[in-house]
Amino acid sequence: VLDSQYGMYVWPCAVVLAQYLWAHRRSLPGKRGLEGPPAPRPIGAGVSLPGVVAARCGAQVILSDSEELPRCLQSCRSSCLMNRLPHVPVLGLTWGRVSPELLSLAPIDIILGSDVFFDPKDFEDILTTIYFLLEKNPHAQFWTTYQVRSADWSIEALLSKWKLKSIHVPLHSFGADKEHLGSSSLPGRHTIEMMIISLAQSDGT
Repeated sequence: VLDSQYGMYVWPCAVVLAQYLWAHRRSLPGKRGLEGPPAPRPIGAGVSLPGVVAARCGAQVILSDSEELPRCLQSCRSSCLMNRLPHVPVLGLTWGRVSPELLSLAPIDIILGSDVFFDPKDFEDILTTIYFLLEKNPHAQFWTTYQVRSADWSIEALLSKWKLKSIHVPLHSFGADKEHLGSSSLPGRHTIEMMIISLAQSDGT
């Protein structure tokens, strides 16, 4: 049973993204990352599974959620404390909103987002923010997983509008094409996809 605080739950996409981070753990030490959105709402790490995994693997992580959802921000902080990561910053940020916190973010290499492409009415705000962050950090990438819920929507036109490109990452390439990952059964039979988004003119891989 869901309430309005979508960020109080772990979603299947978060488990798949965490698996990708674990599969690439040797490349993470020293990387600077920002985790934002699960589900259909503001930038939000929710219970912050991918961000916690990245931090435990040596990345310098900032977790974010909506400044309007204090319970979700507290959930991020609690996840950090339970995983012995007391110094990981937690910021209030919102998709599509240019705030002092967004403007003052330190340089980043990776943006993490699980299940951000949920409601098409939010896609423009999401990609506006991603474009802003990638413009400030031209070699950064947005690593994102999403659940396919409808064959009727696509972000291709918006990617072109914002001069972004995407690369599809097959789940089998990082051992995530399973109904169970680790001790979690959340991937289940959901159709989950992963892509890496970057600036169209970026020469990053």
